[in-house]
Amino acid sequence: MPLRFRLLLILFVSFAVVGRHGHTLEPSGKATDYERLKKEIVSDFSQSHPHEWGETVSGVKTRLDTEERVIALTFDACGSKGDGYDSALIDYLIRENVPATLFMNARWIDKNPETFKKLAGNDLFEIENHGMEHKPCSVNGKSVYGIDGTKSPAEVVDEIEKNARKIEALTGRRPKYYRSGTAYYDEVAVKIAGTLGYEVVGFSVLGDRGASYSEEEVKNAFLSAGPGSIIIAHMNHPEKDTAEGVMAAIPELKRRGFIFVKLDGYGLK
Repeated sequence: MPLRFRLLLILFVSFAVVGRHGHTLEPSGKATDYERLKKEIVSDFSQSHPHEWGETVSGVKTRLDTEERVIALTFDACGSKGDGYDSALIDYLIRENVPATLFMNARWIDKNPETFKKLAGNDLFEIENHGMEHKPCSVNGKSVYGIDGTKSPAEVVDEIEKNARKIEALTGRRPKYYRSGTAYYDEVAVKIAGTLGYEVVGFSVLGDRGASYSEEEVKNAFLSAGPGSIIIAHMNHPEKDTAEGVMAAIPELKRRGFIFVKLDGYGLK
């Protein structure tokens, strides 16, 4: 190879793009990029010890930063054993032209590739990150509901970033928001998510309590929403009453003058 081409190649290989929050990244998707990123974050957070654990720890955003009569509907697709796709719920949103933010777990995406592709191609929905293995987001293995959390900063990176890159590869759009499995965090893990470039999104209205609410309970939960509320519910349990409760609540919320929005486009607090 001529010398000038070798020099150009060396220059290209050695040049790195500066990533978000100061981390040095190569083009997205390269293994060297990923391992370097993880190593840097492990180094940065190896001496950080959490003092908070829950759904509303420091850094978790639970509301839209507005007093307008808008509500953000968010639906989780968890990928748990035996779950499915609540087509009645999603078809209703499409029919009524109601936008929503869908937090997708990698396992659910793998089980429902064609449905995922269809949803990702619908402008009513934005696809966001619900993690690789639906784990609570912890740097020391904290658990909740009998589910073990990530056990280290390295595992936090894997849980968040691997699914983000999966979604980006499938859709061409990098997720902006992350919600962990169970929506539990410690504050150090939330800082790691921020370093990776994601806002961590919780909720202000518990819409279906893990798809365990009855139709009436779902309806009442949704009707408790106010300006700027973020509602959490689930789209992976068609055998439950979430769809029926949502369908009962949305016409009343519209009558009250509420408009439904996606997260993107609004500041969060």
